Amino acid sequence: MRRLFGSVRARAAIGATLVVAVAMVAAGLALLWVLRVNLTEQTDLQAEVGAQDVASQVALGKAFKDLDLPDDRVVQVVSEGGRVLAVSEDLESVEGAGSAQVRVGGAEPAADEDGEDDPGRGEVSDDEPKLSGGSAVVDGEQADYRFAAVDATTPQGQTVTAYAGAPLSAEQGAVGSVTDAMLIGLPAMLAVVGGVTWLVTRRALRPVEGIRKEMAAITASEDLSRRVPEPDAHDEVARLARTTNETLGALEVSVERQRRFVADASHELRSPIASLRTQLEVGAAHPELLDVEGAVRDTVRLQAVAADLLLLARLDAGERPGQAHVDVGLLVREEVSQRSDRLPVMVKVTDGLEVAGSRGQLARVLGNLLDNAQRHAGGSVEVWVHGDRGDVLLMVADDGAGVPEAERERVFERFVRLDDARSRDDGGAGLGLAIARDVALRHGGTLTVGEGERGGALFTLRLPAA
Repeated sequence: MRRLFGSVRARAAIGATLVVAVAMVAAGLALLWVLRVNLTEQTDLQAEVGAQDVASQVALGKAFKDLDLPDDRVVQVVSEGGRVLAVSEDLESVEGAGSAQVRVGGAEPAADEDGEDDPGRGEVSDDEPKLSGGSAVVDGEQADYRFAAVDATTPQGQTVTAYAGAPLSAEQGAVGSVTDAMLIGLPAMLAVVGGVTWLVTRRALRPVEGIRKEMAAITASEDLSRRVPEPDAHDEVARLARTTNETLGALEVSVERQRRFVADASHELRSPIASLRTQLEVGAAHPELLDVEGAVRDTVRLQAVAADLLLLARLDAGERPGQAHVDVGLLVREEVSQRSDRLPVMVKVTDGLEVAGSRGQLARVLGNLLDNAQRHAGGSVEVWVHGDRGDVLLMVADDGAGVPEAERERVFERFVRLDDARSRDDGGAGLGLAIARDVALRHGGTLTVGEGERGGALFTLRLPAA
């Protein structure tokens, strides 16, 4: 039961049914109230017309015993003292007709004092008729009525009150019929609303269930190349499916990149470790053959690769650069002065250009670019720093063979070497440019490569000025 009512379909159906139920009950009550008011007003009008008619006859001087009383209404004419002067046929008692709550009790109505029609003329009161509710017993049957009371004066100056009552049976019957119809129709309507909502919701959520099943299958199979079905629509479910597929695509690329990274890292680490182990084993067996310089080189190379891998791992984990202000020109001068490169580095910088970020990471970018330039340069390496439209540009150029245009994006991939003919010791691990671009991106900048004035490679680091 909990599982059934915990579904979206069940909640949607129950919610829609409750909303419709509340709306229909409110609308039904309003309809009944309006119907009751309208029918009551019509009944009051009938009673008022009857009372006005009887009062007019009294004002014209017609004898009480000769009054023409309407058959469809109960009428009684009462004097100021409460004496019944005229009454409808078969009327036995009246209750609630204004202040004149009298009981006829079958008594004969009183006659005029002179017993004859008077040729004079009285008058009917201009006051609004007094309306009230009550009941009357006619021929042994009691029913509810609406009464109207109109005062009139006979030609002899006697003041009487004419009461006329119109039955509420029509109003009560109409209201009862409408109430019965609503009580019968409301459950049926709610059943239809609940059923339709259930079916429509199930149809709308069918693609979601397909997405869920496919995601469960992908999770079980660990095959990130699979995709969830995309509905041929432009609604929220279709957008969910497209976003899910985009997420799966990004996850597949990330996992594949991670696998490739692990494989390449294992391969890069295997060579120096194997070489170092071989040299140590030979040195242990034949100390005179120990190549200390080679062991040191392998150890340094292993240390450099491990440091690069650790930095890449931190960057992939989302490590954020600091917000310290770094003077790029000063950073270039300090880093270049501490290097002992095989080729001189010409420096042309503009002082006072600062960027926000990590000095250590930016120094690592500069070092990687200089290492790459030194590795490929023919005779010289140049470094420039200057401002450009609110940015700070750091450019490193060499006079080597340059980077082919088709390879200018590939060089920033991890473990990529364009100089495969060289030895691994000379060519590096293929991580320096990848690290440089990752650091540039995390500092809100870019790192691109083009062709320098002397035909060599020109690496341009663009960072927003602090």
